[in-house]
Amino acid sequence: MPQTPPFPTVFGTSGYNRNLYQTAEESYSGLYYHENNLVSGSLEALIQHLVPNMDYYPDRTYIFTFLLSSRVFIHPHELMSKVCYLCVEHQRLSDPQADKMRIRKMAPKILQLLSEWTETFPYDFRDERMMRSLKELTQRLASGDELYRKAVQQMSQTLIRKLTALSQYEEALAKINATATDRLTVLKTKPQSIQRDILTICNDPFTLSQQLTHIELERLSYIGPEEFIQAFAQKDPLDNDKSCFSDHKKASNLEAYVAWFNRLSYLVATEICMPVKKKQRARVIEFFIDVARECFNIGNFNSLMAIISGMNMSPVSRLKKTWAKVKTAKFDILEHQMDPSSNFYNYRTALRGATQRSITAHSSREKIVIPFFSLLIKDIYFLNEGCANRLPNGQVNFEKFWEMAKQVSEFMTWKKVECPFERDRKILHYLLTAPVFSEDALYLASYESEGPENNMEKDRWKSLRSTLLSRV
Repeated sequence: MPQTPPFPTVFGTSGYNRNLYQTAEESYSGLYYHENNLVSGSLEALIQHLVPNMDYYPDRTYIFTFLLSSRVFIHPHELMSKVCYLCVEHQRLSDPQADKMRIRKMAPKILQLLSEWTETFPYDFRDERMMRSLKELTQRLASGDELYRKAVQQMSQTLIRKLTALSQYEEALAKINATATDRLTVLKTKPQSIQRDILTICNDPFTLSQQLTHIELERLSYIGPEEFIQAFAQKDPLDNDKSCFSDHKKASNLEAYVAWFNRLSYLVATEICMPVKKKQRARVIEFFIDVARECFNIGNFNSLMAIISGMNMSPVSRLKKTWAKVKTAKFDILEHQMDPSSNFYNYRTALRGATQRSITAHSSREKIVIPFFSLLIKDIYFLNEGCANRLPNGQVNFEKFWEMAKQVSEFMTWKKVECPFERDRKILHYLLTAPVFSEDALYLASYESEGPENNMEKDRWKSLRSTLLSRV
């Protein structure tokens, strides 16, 4: 079986590549091209364009883009049923007397299409209906040839491994979250029994930035490309049935990754606000500035932004006496790099540089690109909101989904990178489970460290003390 090539080769800098193979689009009514680029089509015609025949195999850019976007209009299990029908009935593979040469010519193409689907969108196959259709079609293809049987077996085993890994990851996340909650409860009732700080666990900024990168890359790797579409998908106006996504988790891994960013921001703020002595607080701030700088050097922009966000939270930024003891020149440089003005121009320039470094990388470390994830989601969100899914004539606006697929495919390249750094279980455990304060608890700790400066702060301090202490 031909292997699925890596994603950088899929999308070029120009528009949609009409087809890398002999095409058959002229024979399909309902597809519209502009300057050789597919820009729109009826849903049925687009589905037909996905299915190979004796003389045609769809371009990989089209396969990825359509499998990504089709779920806005049709549930994956319904698409799979249609694909199976077109493969079997239209190619007459159900005919017992079908020409063996015909089956031998079609089977590799159909298996390649299924391999692309299971490889790139494995989470679709958590649906039993998907697995049932896949099994029925592959059994038909594998029945007459040992070579195809082996290919089907290999594809199925790879898919099962991916789905098993996802289930294990979800279980591990649930345990980590439960542990963090338990430790926060203990912190509230017996503060001294559990209260440790980051510097007692790791006082080397480079090491901590490497462990943060481990967490980032692991969580990135489990986000399916379809989650970007499903997170923003709205009900298709031509669909009288319920939404495609009402019966399964839409974007749980994406949401878990966003939750990690928020946790890291609050952890940074907690570590800064927790020490009683001003000198220690200043030391923690300078440590995190160095960690953020190392994250920037690695290409870990998500941890970098989470750390900056934590240091810019009001309970931290109001600690003027503490900040007066901090050498802030390095922090000013980092803030400049992540400055939101001009639509994050400085960050986007740095991201392009990291992406170019990744493309020409000579080592696994140079391949690391971890984007500021919230901004990536925002970009895709506005692209989705800015263009209609269907044109006024009812055709699917494929030009829109081509642009979305280009953004998601770049993410697919980044998430495949394996972390080259050695894991430190003790540091990882602390980062993932150490108790973090709520916003109210952060304000209380901040006021305890440096007293309220005005009447409004004094009133808030009194209110927080009475509220939070009554819960303990």
